[in-house]
Amino acid sequence: MMTFPVKDGFIFGKKGEYSVIAGVSTACLYPQPLEESLYSLAVNGVACTEIFINTHSELKKSFSHNISQLLKRFDVKCVSVHPFTSEMETMMLFSDYERRIDDILEYYKLYFEFMNTVGAEILVFHGSKNTRNKEIFCERYSRLYRLGRTFGIKTALENVSRCQSASSSFIRDAAQMLGNEFAFVLDTKQAVRAGENPLNFIEAAGKNTVHVHISDSGELGDCLPIGKGRFNFRQFFEKINSYNPECSVILELYRSGFGSISELVSCYSVLEKMLEPYRREKL
Repeated sequence: MMTFPVKDGFIFGKKGEYSVIAGVSTACLYPQPLEESLYSLAVNGVACTEIFINTHSELKKSFSHNISQLLKRFDVKCVSVHPFTSEMETMMLFSDYERRIDDILEYYKLYFEFMNTVGAEILVFHGSKNTRNKEIFCERYSRLYRLGRTFGIKTALENVSRCQSASSSFIRDAAQMLGNEFAFVLDTKQAVRAGENPLNFIEAAGKNTVHVHISDSGELGDCLPIGKGRFNFRQFFEKINSYNPECSVILELYRSGFGSISELVSCYSVLEKMLEPYRREKL
């Protein structure tokens, strides 16, 4: 296992503080403005969300404060944030130009500050599109991960079919090399697109699987509302629960994949019921 220097004494949270939680990503309602998307979910009873930051102005302190107030008003928990700069990560963090790395690490502090304001603890990270040396990948990812830790944030690598993280074998190797400096976001539709069984990724990342982007899949597509495909949710949740019963599960659909907000909320309600057997009381 590779090890990189880290700050001592930091603890993300004690075991048993929370249980599995279901939510909906604001990305489902794109291109509706972020605050409107969040409001639409909140007034329709969605109790947990992932916030997708769409542009730089949404990282301003005044904006994050307003989002925080909206979350508090409706008692909605934000568990994660997805950055709009994911497509820049290859160029900025994984190139040979050191100044770019310094600049992107400085910029990601804006995300971490936003997350501290709204109470989110997981940053979704795509990583590199290029096939690079695994040691270099791990060293660069570790730098961002350690920076996030100073803000109380877990930077979690997501499997994305167009990125280096597309294969479960890469995730397994990264998890072994990085040890405690690794967290993983499993996106079921991205696994299907890469020709892999999503269960392979759970086995590869193990207990480091902290977050899930979920949708149904089948003959009609790989990003369907729950019930429109053939995905084996029970088997999937059993596997997740065996490794990390405190994982957050976020419904992530494309806007073209459902009709009204009521259909999206109905899908969320189904997900909530599916997860009930895996919930436990907070200690």
